[in-house]
Amino acid sequence: MTMQVKLVRYTPEPERTVAMSARLCYSPIGAAQLEERISDEQAAKLVRKLVSMGHFSTLEHVTFTFAIEGVSRVLTHQLVRHRIASYSQQSQRYVKEHDFETIVPPSIAKNPEAKAKFDALMTQIQDLYNEFTAAGVLAEDARYILPNAAETKIVCTFNARSLLNFFSLRCCTRAQWEIRALANEMLRQVKEVAPVIFENAGPTCVSEGVCHEGEMSCGRLQAILAQRAKAAQEGAQP
Repeated sequence: MTMQVKLVRYTPEPERTVAMSARLCYSPIGAAQLEERISDEQAAKLVRKLVSMGHFSTLEHVTFTFAIEGVSRVLTHQLVRHRIASYSQQSQRYVKEHDFETIVPPSIAKNPEAKAKFDALMTQIQDLYNEFTAAGVLAEDARYILPNAAETKIVCTFNARSLLNFFSLRCCTRAQWEIRALANEMLRQVKEVAPVIFENAGPTCVSEGVCHEGEMSCGRLQAILAQRAKAAQEGAQP
């Protein structure tokens, strides 16, 4: 089953909202007046300065809501560990799973023998689930046998600060493949509506120029630093 991600709601003019909030801290006039006086260019300049300085509190005033489908319970178990967010997930207590879809990991999908065993087990679980519920076992109890591979749907809302943290962890090549795919798609979509806030978002090798993975680093940081050094050298040449 294919993952589906859609940015369904977000704070209008997110970067102007951030800039207005930041200016309010140092202005004698109110937020409404400030909002009217800030141009898009001024907002972009201020947001870049805030992000570069690590002043992220004003980013919490803008939020982004995603509708996500075609993902596994493995993914959502990881997703909800990001605490500064709001989640509403399809319930296995109230939604019957008489014909549940499954998410097949690539390493299993490309191995015919493993894939055949995976499919057989999913069929066995489905048959037993149906048998239990037909025998009067409550759906809230029958769900105990459902696999982590079962497809699920979830709506989540993050503020921009939390999203930057989410991207720094989950866009990293060390992140699990499914949630990494989700994070990369979420990042692609928010860049379309808030390009300045998220222009340097991603794993820490991209956003901060550092890697915290130690011996488990993928080595991408060295390539990024070399590319930036080359760009800086070329920019300095007359």
